[in-house]
Amino acid sequence: MLTLSWKTKTGQGFFMRAESFFNFATYIDEVAKEDRRALDAYGGKSLHQQSHGEAFLSLFHNHFQKGLYILDEPESALSPQRQLSLLSVIHKLEKAGKAQFIISSHSPILMSYPGAEIYLLDDPIQRTHYKETEHYELTKNFLESPELYFRHLFEDY
Repeated sequence: MLTLSWKTKTGQGFFMRAESFFNFATYIDEVAKEDRRALDAYGGKSLHQQSHGEAFLSLFHNHFQKGLYILDEPESALSPQRQLSLLSVIHKLEKAGKAQFIISSHSPILMSYPGAEIYLLDDPIQRTHYKETEHYELTKNFLESPELYFRHLFEDY
């Protein structure tokens, strides 16, 4: 059984979906027209003037401070290197006791976070180990022998 809990009450937090990030960035630009300081929480620069990955990391580095953060597939905008940067942000906030993260992800990199509790959202919901996830196994096997996959994927291989 899955039970969510946290030690302290929080009035701050953030729910982020990659699909709605464009609208969020547009909203911040509109607010900044009235108050330029609105961009301070995002590195002082419009999120639209940054690459998608840079804008996501700008949000993570500058806005995430204290609270509950629910992230829906944040890896969709992030290269593997930037996923590692996100892990660093999560670690800093989590170790300081300032934040909790609930992340829906297909990324073996994000799932590797030390001490992460990983749940398969099947019926029934069940806890699993990182190296037993389909995403880990597929990625590991592919990186070890991509030609095995190419034989099945490409007619002329």
